[in-house]
Amino acid sequence: MTRTQIQFPDPLYQRLKEIANQQDWSLAEVMRRAAEHFVARFPQTSPIPTAWSFPTLDCGGDF
Repeated sequence: MTRTQIQFPDPLYQRLKEIANQQDWSLAEVMRRAAEHFVARFPQTSPIPTAWSFPTLDCGGDF
């Protein structure tokens, strides 16, 4: 899992903390669930890029 740092306006932060307390979740759990919900609204249009590697060459013969 990757750690990150986010800045929120105070009213939004307070509301997120209220939700966390109401649901008996951590603030991090609220943010993960919110991010998952947000990402689900935007279908992935291209595959996730993999690590870059050198292209293979086809020289057309036996070498």
